Amino acid sequence: MGKFFSLIVVLALGYTGLYFYYGVVVEREIQQQLDDRGLSGVSIDNVEYGIMAPVSTSADITITATYRNAQAAMDIKVQGHPVFSDEVSIQFDGLQALRLGIGL
Repeated sequence: MGKFFSLIVVLALGYTGLYFYYGVVVEREIQQQLDDRGLSGVSIDNVEYGIMAPVSTSADITITATYRNAQAAMDIKVQGHPVFSDEVSIQFDGLQALRLGIGL
């Protein structure tokens, strides 16, 4: 029973690490895509994805991006696995929200 519990703990720690690293890699990949298109002023603030995204090759991701005083929440479709594969396709799926701020 002790070995089984240890195995579960090790697997849980490994998956937790993969889950957080997946978010870092996706954010870096999206930022690279924006920079390649000349949108280097846009910064990615938040990346949200489902619990099963790191173990699938297709994921629906929500990002929050900021450009000056404007903030947008967008749906992104990721095809391929950004951690384990070199061939990853990132597609804009839709705009959830757009917030504009007026700075004085």
